Amino acid sequence: MAAEELQPPLTPAVFFILFALADGEKHGYAIMQEVSKLSGSKFRMGPGTLYTTIQRLLDLKLIAETKDSIAEEGRRRYYKLTRAGKSLFEAELARMDDVLRLAHRKNKCPRFST
Repeated sequence: MAAEELQPPLTPAVFFILFALADGEKHGYAIMQEVSKLSGSKFRMGPGTLYTTIQRLLDLKLIAETKDSIAEEGRRRYYKLTRAGKSLFEAELARMDDVLRLAHRKNKCPRFST
């Protein structure tokens, strides 16, 4: 499977893992915590979904295991976005932005307070 086979829109699991890694490398449990935080606890994934998705993203070369994983002697594996993963994440954000702009133009977007 090539990275170009994974195109927006992304599944929530893929999107939130890429989002969690967008600001730096993390190990699996930290990714789960960050996903919960980023989604306001609306999207939670268990270890099965997390590690199955991580393996898929590794196979597609959208994320990579970092050298810090070796330093921990395999106890914790740390992951980071690759250039392709960052590009895919940015493409998904651009797609979402386009959808929101369209919704605003059609007066179909709820107003959010910040």
